[in-house]
Amino acid sequence: MAHRIVTRSRFVVALTLGAATALSALPAFAAPSPGSLPQTTLEPSFGTPLTKQMTTLASAIAHHSVAMGNKVFFPEAAYVRMKTGEIPSPAGDWRSRLFSFFVLDLGAYRDRLFATHHTTFVRVEANPRYAQWIPPGVCENKIGYWHEPNVRLVFRHNTTLESVLVASLISWRGVWYVVHLGPNPRAENVGTVDGYQLGAGAPGPGGGC
Repeated sequence: MAHRIVTRSRFVVALTLGAATALSALPAFAAPSPGSLPQTTLEPSFGTPLTKQMTTLASAIAHHSVAMGNKVFFPEAAYVRMKTGEIPSPAGDWRSRLFSFFVLDLGAYRDRLFATHHTTFVRVEANPRYAQWIPPGVCENKIGYWHEPNVRLVFRHNTTLESVLVASLISWRGVWYVVHLGPNPRAENVGTVDGYQLGAGAPGPGGGC
């Protein structure tokens, strides 16, 4: 009897290990991209989630990393959802204008802030009172979203504080994303630093969409 119990136990263990091995061999399924999911009316947080997004943006600027910057930039699929039927080619506009300006701006911000190795990101300054729900049908968008203008990123260069603006954040599913890093519109189609000044400054003004 004891021998049968031990044999059964070993069989169960072997079966369990075999199942685990089989499961580990299955392909991993990636989570759907945020832009492929429907919009919500949830207002994004101005606490830790925003700080995390802007810390990633600051790292993208420091390393001129397009891949890192893309993590906090407004998703292409979401932009296409918002603009389809409102402008001729939403995907083309995202790639050739919106994201292309962002890539140029990453380089301009890096040159302005990280000319030496003594610059560090300190904090993000945002005014929640400027946040505004932009309803469908406004600014050539068929889907509503939250908008936060002129968030300020504060850096320390040696012992001096300096800061720049992120011109525009908009929401998708309760998360803030960069849609314009430099100014929009701008005088020339080149990378442009918005609102540079010595000191921490203050976010704002409000307005826009």
